[in-house]
Amino acid sequence: MSDLDWLTRRPIAHRGYHDLNKARWENTLSAFAAAVDRGFAIECDVHLSSDGIPVVFHDGELHRLTGTPGFIWQRTAAEMGALRIGRTQDHAPTLRELLDLVAGRVPLVIELKGIPGKDEGLVAAVAEQLRSYRGPAAIMSFDHWLIRAFPAQAAGIPAGLTAWGDKQHEFEAHFSMLGHGLSFVSYGVAHLPNPFISFVRTRLAMPVITWTVRDQAAVDRTVAHADQMTFEGFDPDARAA
Repeated sequence: MSDLDWLTRRPIAHRGYHDLNKARWENTLSAFAAAVDRGFAIECDVHLSSDGIPVVFHDGELHRLTGTPGFIWQRTAAEMGALRIGRTQDHAPTLRELLDLVAGRVPLVIELKGIPGKDEGLVAAVAEQLRSYRGPAAIMSFDHWLIRAFPAQAAGIPAGLTAWGDKQHEFEAHFSMLGHGLSFVSYGVAHLPNPFISFVRTRLAMPVITWTVRDQAAVDRTVAHADQMTFEGFDPDARAA
């Protein structure tokens, strides 16, 4: 397992250090620059554009963030870049734009968002860009078909399972992913503690980060049962002071 001390050293800004989409919107260069300025690690989401380029964007559909109908897999990266986010001056950036902005100054945790039948090449495209990147970065996904591609297509890049749930069948599905070269787990904070996370931390000595932490109760649960939080809507440094 890779040395992942950098993953848990600082709180991780969920989709960047945004202001709950009031003026500085999620997954924009403005939100990422604000995280860098505060020294927070960055969590972000990537989809594959119609021309095979990783674009930083959370939803499969465009409307919530851009006011435009349609799906991200129907647009080229250039077309995505032309869309304004939340009627601001920010656009939907490519992963390359994010990497160039951050330039290794803070860690990146990149969640790959799969769309069945529309994401062929996503893992390989993200991995290709990260291999030349000079800075700490990891990939993760909820989508088991993408995780199964990590060892072959993203070898050497720290990889994680994004997960949630508190039912036995959910834990069994999570355990089935541990055979695919994972280095960490990102788990829904509302479902801690649980046997899967206890096994991962105590038996595998694998770091666990939580999502999405928005209040003191979730901070406390993270401190008790995980190694770092993915947060939004507050300043962890101010709360800790």
